[in-house]
Amino acid sequence: MLDERIAKRLKRNRFVVLGRAGMDLYADPPGEAVERAERFVAALGGSAGNIAAGLARLGAGVDLLGAVSDDAIGRFVMAQLADYGIGAKHVSVVRDGRRTSLAVTESRVEGLQGVLYRNHAADFALSVAEAEAVDFQGVGALIVTGTALAASPSRDAVFAALERARMAGTVCVLDVDWRAYSWQSEAEARAVCGEAVALCDLTVGNDEEFGLLAGEVERGRDFAAGLPWAVYKMGAAGSETFCGGASFRCGIFAVKALKPLGSGDGFMAGMLAALARGEGVEVAVRQGSAVAALVVSGVGCAPAMPMLGSLLNFIKELEDAHRAP
Repeated sequence: MLDERIAKRLKRNRFVVLGRAGMDLYADPPGEAVERAERFVAALGGSAGNIAAGLARLGAGVDLLGAVSDDAIGRFVMAQLADYGIGAKHVSVVRDGRRTSLAVTESRVEGLQGVLYRNHAADFALSVAEAEAVDFQGVGALIVTGTALAASPSRDAVFAALERARMAGTVCVLDVDWRAYSWQSEAEARAVCGEAVALCDLTVGNDEEFGLLAGEVERGRDFAAGLPWAVYKMGAAGSETFCGGASFRCGIFAVKALKPLGSGDGFMAGMLAALARGEGVEVAVRQGSAVAALVVSGVGCAPAMPMLGSLLNFIKELEDAHRAP
């Protein structure tokens, strides 16, 4: 059972997502390798950008808190945010030579290749002052993507935002989102992410990420179980949610995956959007799983995020098919 304060706050249906938004370039046609692509399809990317897009498509109000470069890629991201209906008043434009992240990847499962350009990344330039400028009074939840913790000044901005959000009564959510290449060491990541977990109401991660927090993968589930509210993702085995002293498991929606990318972002968006509509935790986790399935079966991550009607129809069709004799 979800804490009454948290449930009530989430129903404000207003979110701030802190972290990276960038450009994704997908080799086209789907299934083609990068080196043999005839063209590339551009899309909004980055964990925070994808989560924000998913929330917006499901009817939530959402703002991005982040930074982009003062160049064509940064302007692409800003235009994409506007197209998805994501507020960008808390997105700063960096003019010190930093660059917005660019990912070149493929729409295939076997042999997937991806190249991520993040040297001197613009999103790491998010400052404490910019985080402290956000008014969290009307915000239901602040969602922090853990990549923003990997370097300063964005690391300091994350903790400033969490403190201000907590003071305002805003629900604080951490997607651990551990990318080892962004950190100096596992020990640093463990310590910093652990500090963030202590400030958050909900922590979401996979077995490796909770293993990082616990010190070893074998203890990751126990670490998650010891938190007031956590979702422990297990890939094809689904997820286990710990909430209010109880736990439950949820399976995945079996689909023909086009790519393995974006499922976690879709899960977060689907689950939180459902909670904001007043759904219970089990229904919300199931809807998060459904969004994850839809995202991996479509081209791109943000573009594959479903509208609410499509999501509910997808769930109903699969449930009807399962009940059929």
